[in-house]
Amino acid sequence: MDNPVLWTLISIQIVMGAFDTLVHHEGSERLAWRASQKTELRLHGVRNFFYAVIFLCFGWVEPHGVFTVLLTTILVAEVLITLWDFVEEDMTRKLPWTERINHTLLALNYGAILALAAPVLWHWSFLPSALIPVSYGWWSVLATVSALGVGLFSARDLFAAARSDRLARPDPAGLVAALPPRRHILVTGGTGFIGQRLVEALVSGGHFVTVLTRDLGKAEDLAHPVRVITGLDQIHNADRIDAIVNLAGDPIANELWTSRKRARIINSRVEMTEALKALVRRLDNKPACLINGSAIGWYGLHDDETLTEEASFKPAFVHDVCARWEQAARPLEQDGLRVVLLRIGLVLGVEGGILAKLLTPFEFGGGGAMGSGRQWMSWIERDDLVRIIARAVADETLTGPVNATAPVPVRNADFTKALAKALHRPAFLRLPAWLLSTALGDMGRETMLAGQRVVPAKLVAAGFRFRHPELAPMLQVITGAKEGATRGAEQKVRSLA
Repeated sequence: MDNPVLWTLISIQIVMGAFDTLVHHEGSERLAWRASQKTELRLHGVRNFFYAVIFLCFGWVEPHGVFTVLLTTILVAEVLITLWDFVEEDMTRKLPWTERINHTLLALNYGAILALAAPVLWHWSFLPSALIPVSYGWWSVLATVSALGVGLFSARDLFAAARSDRLARPDPAGLVAALPPRRHILVTGGTGFIGQRLVEALVSGGHFVTVLTRDLGKAEDLAHPVRVITGLDQIHNADRIDAIVNLAGDPIANELWTSRKRARIINSRVEMTEALKALVRRLDNKPACLINGSAIGWYGLHDDETLTEEASFKPAFVHDVCARWEQAARPLEQDGLRVVLLRIGLVLGVEGGILAKLLTPFEFGGGGAMGSGRQWMSWIERDDLVRIIARAVADETLTGPVNATAPVPVRNADFTKALAKALHRPAFLRLPAWLLSTALGDMGRETMLAGQRVVPAKLVAAGFRFRHPELAPMLQVITGAKEGATRGAEQKVRSLA
């Protein structure tokens, strides 16, 4: 098919398909890590395999006779699979507008390709059956590269579909079993990575949940029934609230720390907490407790020192953020509330957070340690964090700073090895410290190249039992490398008590 117009349309199809795969399927939607998308992944896997066959055929052979019929069958089958895929997508997820537009353009362009190819295929179908070698120069090279690319993603999507059942999460109601029945909980930051799972658990557990959010679009993804408000003034003085969980705050590691970004990070947390204080002081019946977000960044930048809640801090911007947030929450103790300051570690789950950003590069062999790899990573699995929040609401003995981290922190190099092993991939690369420091400034130095070796002394002393105390077995479970849960490292947990 030595037709420049046809090859131009094929090139456009390749570019739009790559955009859809990389930006939507692998980027914003992360389909490979959504258990609900098993059927869609299978459709993508089969369709990408057909695309690989089509590209190689167009690039290097003229199929005559029965081979033309086979190629035509594949071209038609691709249309049917695409239509099935469109229906599946509409039934199982909410597509971003960019993906809908891209799908429309892909369909129109594919129709134009078929219209140009049809007369040639019709002619070839009447010739004696044969595969005639051809070459169209750079067009054939483009077809080969594209075939390799879609072939790779075909295998990846089919593998991800087979893994989907192992990504199923535990019953969310069990995560809040520590709570008395039918609690009224106000959650700020309820549409975030942690908040969504917390709300799901509370709703499943039969509790009454009010979520404060400024983004009603994100609230559509919350478990229901849930009360969604956009301002605290929508809560009446007579409303019953048993506890407040305050997780709201501008993301800390999503962009460079300019002076404006630093102010947003701090002000978003302080202003929300101040607004909660005003709410509490006008309520007829005050909540029993405030579970206030904070982070292990409160301790600043340490080397190998083991940090309990009694440890002191070292200067850093991450300390300033947490200190200001905690200082804003402390005065509510004078109003009779029990205030718990959760110093949260790196929250791990395949649905979001830092792990979600690492999965794709690690899956494609691009994983590696950061800097020296010796910096400590104090982490917590997301469902364990939800259980900690529920325990903090229910347990009247917990007050003040509480380290919400797993009992066995790891170095970055060990984290890298454990994640690579869970994904069955090598991880030989290393991001140089100078590169991260130069590109990301203080944000890179404080959040990626430095760390804290934090242990949850208060939780261990209170008898809290982690479902995932160790990193490697936890990663095996949540990435679907194996089924079931782990309760290993019991001896190490007890040694911290």
